Amino acid sequence: MMSPVLGMSFLALVLSGGAWAFAPIGGGASTHVSITEKAVLQKVTEVCRAIAESEGRDFTPTGNSAEELVQACLGPKATGEVSAAKFKSALNEIYIQNGQVDRDFVNSPAHHFNSEAFAEGRRIITDGVVSIKANVQRENFQAARETLGRVLHTLQDFYSHSNWVDLGYTEPYTNLIRPDLPLENLADVSTPTCSDCANGGFCSNSILPNILNEKKLTSGYMGIFSAAKPKGKCSHGGAADLTSSEVPRGGISKDERRSDNVALHTAAVTVATTATLQLLDDIRGAAGDNNYLRLMGIARSSVVAFVIDTTGSMRDDILEAKRVVNEIIDSKKGTQDEPSQYILVPFNDPRFGPLIRTTNPDVMKAEIAKLTADGGGDLPEMCLSGLQLALTGAPASSHIYVFTDAVAKDIALKDTIVALIRSTKSAVSFFMTGDGARRSRRGVESRAATFENYKDLALASGGQAIGVTKENLPQATDIIIDSSTSALVTVLQRARNPGRAETFSFLLDESLNNITIYITGKSLTFTLKNPAGVTQKQNEANGKLGTVQTVGNLYRVRLATDKHTGLWEISMNSNQPYTLKVTGQSTIAFIYDFVETFEGPHPGYALISGRPKAGMPAMLLVSVLGRKGPASVKVANVALVTVSGSEVVGGALEDMGNGDFLVTVTKVPAGEFVVLLNGTDVVSSTVFQRQSTTQMSVSKVTIKAVVDRSMEPGKPFTLPFTVMTDATGGSYKISARNDREFKMNVPGSIAVTTGGNSTGEMTITVPANTPSGTDVTLTIEAVAPGASDSNYAVLRLSVVTKVTDFTPPQCEVVSVSAVDCPADPAACSSAFWQLSANLTDGVNGTGIASLTNRQGVGNLTHTDLKQMVVAAAFNASCCSLTVELVAVDKAMNVGTCLYTTKVTDFTPPQCEVVSVSAVDCPADPAACSSAFWQLSANLTDGVNGTGIASLTHLQGVGSLTHTDLKQTFVAAAFNASCCTLTVELEAVDKARNVGTCRFSIGRNAGPPSLALSIPLLVCLLVSALFTTSLRDLLI
Repeated sequence: MMSPVLGMSFLALVLSGGAWAFAPIGGGASTHVSITEKAVLQKVTEVCRAIAESEGRDFTPTGNSAEELVQACLGPKATGEVSAAKFKSALNEIYIQNGQVDRDFVNSPAHHFNSEAFAEGRRIITDGVVSIKANVQRENFQAARETLGRVLHTLQDFYSHSNWVDLGYTEPYTNLIRPDLPLENLADVSTPTCSDCANGGFCSNSILPNILNEKKLTSGYMGIFSAAKPKGKCSHGGAADLTSSEVPRGGISKDERRSDNVALHTAAVTVATTATLQLLDDIRGAAGDNNYLRLMGIARSSVVAFVIDTTGSMRDDILEAKRVVNEIIDSKKGTQDEPSQYILVPFNDPRFGPLIRTTNPDVMKAEIAKLTADGGGDLPEMCLSGLQLALTGAPASSHIYVFTDAVAKDIALKDTIVALIRSTKSAVSFFMTGDGARRSRRGVESRAATFENYKDLALASGGQAIGVTKENLPQATDIIIDSSTSALVTVLQRARNPGRAETFSFLLDESLNNITIYITGKSLTFTLKNPAGVTQKQNEANGKLGTVQTVGNLYRVRLATDKHTGLWEISMNSNQPYTLKVTGQSTIAFIYDFVETFEGPHPGYALISGRPKAGMPAMLLVSVLGRKGPASVKVANVALVTVSGSEVVGGALEDMGNGDFLVTVTKVPAGEFVVLLNGTDVVSSTVFQRQSTTQMSVSKVTIKAVVDRSMEPGKPFTLPFTVMTDATGGSYKISARNDREFKMNVPGSIAVTTGGNSTGEMTITVPANTPSGTDVTLTIEAVAPGASDSNYAVLRLSVVTKVTDFTPPQCEVVSVSAVDCPADPAACSSAFWQLSANLTDGVNGTGIASLTNRQGVGNLTHTDLKQMVVAAAFNASCCSLTVELVAVDKAMNVGTCLYTTKVTDFTPPQCEVVSVSAVDCPADPAACSSAFWQLSANLTDGVNGTGIASLTHLQGVGSLTHTDLKQTFVAAAFNASCCTLTVELEAVDKARNVGTCRFSIGRNAGPPSLALSIPLLVCLLVSALFTTSLRDLLI
């Protein structure tokens, strides 16, 4: 539905000819992005609020931006700043994959519910949901997000491409996400569905009356290459649909808002949004709230990832790695800098791995404590194989640290590592120790040459290559602690090889904290100067501007914490290669992707998996994050900058709103470049500068492949790919690697002509014992003749076991204890209630795997989940009025049971005076103590009441007695002397409703008169009776 747009906001990407589907939010059209964004943000807000309530804290976002939502969701838990960059990146992954369905599957009726392909379309949705849930269960969140984006596109298309809303339906068609339910009342292929639209465009009321009356479900036929369609069938419509020119002409698509379909378009958008929420809620139920937020990128940005050589000579290095991990865990606990994930990959020779990935710091401590140094010798080690596991297993934009004292034996993986670095935008730093004895029998010269491989990879990623002795390693590892922060940004990064004298300037803004400068190189000097002209040289360990620490080939300059806003300079002087990097901590940041246009019925922009194409403008989608949302920053310019040179090429900015920009650079710099962004922080009115760290370059070679399904254990998977080139034609070398070491059959080469393209095919065989939910990162590379040019494609595939159980667990409420909840919220904690329920996955089900309460703060207990019928009990105080039980079976089907209590009875206890004894109270107050009177009354809370809980007298000094309060009618007697002339009784029922009885007598000079002394009895309602109602919702 509603043609795709990339990015966090509703992007106004208008292509030639214009299209309503690309209009901004104010333009009256809706897109896949706007529908998805609304639903995703609503569901994330709901989950964050639920977690906050369960933890007894408030959830109060200061605004509706991604930055403010993340701060409200994570901020109250810990001190410090939290970045929304991971959240925005995760959302963009979903949006981009959603939009690319219109490119990758443009001619697939099932992916768009065109041509009445309802069963096939539902299969795409349900198979995709199975894959998503399996990926999330194994914490492979990126693969899950990519599938989610594609699934949502197909789901949303149903409501604009079918006649669902034309039939008057206002709620989603739940059967689309429930394969255990039938698809009913479908128009068969021989049933005419539309009348002819004479103008050949779009006409209102083109669906035949009998189709509407009989509630027959149909969708428009779509032909991009052919006008053929069954007789009498509706078309999708539009210029790209060839079938729309065949009788019956016209179309029923509600993709765009037109004069003939305003109401239907609006209805389709509304129902598609609700359907998106419904699917997200199902995934949330299977994932659990915490993993659902991780799926959506709601997590602290800091990730600790170590790749460690465990050969015999690495004992000291391993001890230092253990120390650093323990220090990070212990020092950052309870702050926003506490890592959200820990990753460890050991390597040796010939072994490497496994990848250890955990969110539990104690598990990380235990795993790294197990590492011991053994084996080794003269041979290099499997360093790059271990690094490959870390790059594919860590979240994007992670910082990965490699500890080794040997060169890489598996240097053939270098190009694959570069491709993965560019794809993930992760930074890799190397700590290279030792004297080279184990590197090669050829000695130091060989070591220096091979050490360049690590330098190349570090530079390509924005990391550091640090050569240091084992004794000085503890001083060098401070860089790891520096970068373990939730809001790390790069201000400047440059490299010079060969080195030369040069002055670099950089802007520091008011939002930056913990500013650190890293310089690697030998035989160099530098002078740092602040905006006021104060300077400090490299040999001043404690100067006016900060501290300088030197270890091995690394200089670490930590700036003083006082104000430093303005333009700084650093003058470098060396004839040896050096690198320079300036970092800080700030929530002002940006994320970016290189994109390209695609044509078709719904043209748009797609992510470039490899290097951008040479000889044409480069296009970037840039999302900027501010301290108070996108309105708190103003972008001045975005440029591509050569890291090893001085070329800066600015781009043309198109503001898409909500912090998103489409940047077009007409002339791309030669060689490797990064992205530089400058702007103004509105909060402080200071200019800021930010830079990407991952190097990129262009290529005349393009390689593309599309993943259209998941892989199955024990079965071969065939993947077609296409190679295109504007470079020299000839035989292009093809290579492919995957991080699981699955067996592959790949053609060694493919012939491509200049300006042409060729298609090849590769096969991956998945071992039969591969767990469902395993993700596989596949890198395919094409190299031009003579290795003059190359490019790559990085794909994520999922392994999913075939599922036969699609029926969710069922829930039956057995009983609810007598509810004794006060209407006054202030008194809720003193009263309790209990719900009992039975749950089952049925005779043919896979069995219940987990049972949790998603809503409601209380205590949930249950019998053994292995039983056929699981008995559950939920106990809560009256402060928690709703409980939702979520049962997930072993096939990840989700069943929910919702129970809600409501206030429905406002009747207080009632009081009736039965009699008053002869009253003979003297007129003289001094004689009052010698005379007495008595009042008798009956009280009741009614047949449907909760019963009287207490009976007291608020006014009057005397004796109150009563019968058992458990009785329907309570008899009360009040005895008092004539010194007390008024009594007020208060009856409170179990729902805290209050009734009062007030009675007064007077003093008499003569005999008393009962008719005058018995006043009107007043019963006052103070609060409401609390009762319960039940609604069971099984999804």
